[in-house]
Amino acid sequence: MAGFSVGQVAAFAGVTVRTLHHYDEIGLLSPSERTAAGYRRYSEPDLDRLQRVLFYRELGFPLEEITAILDDPGVDAATHLRRQHELLRRRIARLEALVVSVETALEAARMGVSLTPEERYEVFGGFRPEDHAEEAESRWGGTSAWAESRRRTSSYSKADWEGIKAEAGAVVEAWRVLFERGVPAGSPEAMAVAERHREHISRWFYPCTYEIHVGLGEMYVADERFGRNYEGVAEGLAVYVRDSIAANAGAAR
Repeated sequence: MAGFSVGQVAAFAGVTVRTLHHYDEIGLLSPSERTAAGYRRYSEPDLDRLQRVLFYRELGFPLEEITAILDDPGVDAATHLRRQHELLRRRIARLEALVVSVETALEAARMGVSLTPEERYEVFGGFRPEDHAEEAESRWGGTSAWAESRRRTSSYSKADWEGIKAEAGAVVEAWRVLFERGVPAGSPEAMAVAERHREHISRWFYPCTYEIHVGLGEMYVADERFGRNYEGVAEGLAVYVRDSIAANAGAAR
């Protein structure tokens, strides 16, 4: 009998036999044929479907949704491939933006803060800079921006950090006012606030290029830990901040 056994398909696809059995049980991928003894045999079209299943699974789609997508009679194989290609391109773009985002400043890791526990609480409240230090170093430890930020922040006093916090808060407040007034993110006013933010990072942490700044804006939306600094002020503000940063960078090019 032609076709491939469940063990062969598992080896081809890098999945377990149990996974294939589960896909069959839920109707996601049922083999086209069975041997006289009842063993599963997979055809070439079955392997094509499995490939699409694994693509969608890698992109984070739940199995129930994958089943509905693949069983849609109005969508052919070429359409699936085009859709998956576009989704992968979006993911790559998002990851590239995160790589560019050298976030060692306010939202990621205030390393080397030379304050007593009491002073640190007065300045940062419940925020603990050291909680982010290991993650930040794993992302950006080899970059010049990391080294520069660490060099600068290691010598900052309580008064310095209070000034940084007040300056950053004023920038966020300026964004909030414009956002709640309905001023477009690409307006001169919003772009001016974005430029203040970029200059704030450059002044206190590391030279923040427009490219890095755009990456930071993307991070504020992609990572809820950082976006919380804006969403906690006004719902939807993180996206507004990202868009105004992107508009400012575009106008500067």
